[in-house]
Amino acid sequence: MTIRQIDFYGYPYVGIYAANTEQVVVLPPDLPQATVDTVAETLGTAVVRTLINESTLIGSMMTGNSNGFIVSDLTLDKEAQLLQEHGKVTRLKGKMTAAGNLILVNDTAALVHPALTDKNIEAIEKSLKVEVRRGTIGGLKTVGMAGCATNKGILVHPRATEEELTVLEDLFKLPVDIGTVSFGSPLVGSAILATTKGLITGTRTSGPELGRIEDALGFIEE
Repeated sequence: MTIRQIDFYGYPYVGIYAANTEQVVVLPPDLPQATVDTVAETLGTAVVRTLINESTLIGSMMTGNSNGFIVSDLTLDKEAQLLQEHGKVTRLKGKMTAAGNLILVNDTAALVHPALTDKNIEAIEKSLKVEVRRGTIGGLKTVGMAGCATNKGILVHPRATEEELTVLEDLFKLPVDIGTVSFGSPLVGSAILATTKGLITGTRTSGPELGRIEDALGFIEE
């Protein structure tokens, strides 16, 4: 398992500018090739280079797992076509389209924004082949930014309540821990990219924070 600290565009919020599954990482086209190669090698994934909704804020606009991708309804057809080479692409319908902010997902389950419609939840269940529940993390409805989930563990906002942690553990059937990134930021999804093979955070994430992240996501063997 490989762990590296990298910034994108001089900022540590790698989870805003990129999205990944176990198989693929989606990165902006203008990132330096050396950075792209390092990210792919660390995560053990293939690479798709594209914008989503003509934006570099890929991690906010999309999410996915080994079965497919959920993207903003504003995603261009040419952008979706690049993703379709790696899985089914489903657009989130309605006014709430920042899929990466609204959904915390791995290969078995998803926690979503409480206001997502039944139709959108059904689409997520069908496309990603996961159990879906509505909920919050640390009182925040943007659960995709408030957490980071792999197939081995979950890290969430440090103000997550016992009730919220219990819901997550029951839904994902995985250990859940709290932590921060980037020297105190509670929005852990904004500055982490992780698979079961590798982990990337921004360079502002401290040693103690990194240790907590490694432990929560299953990189430290008992």
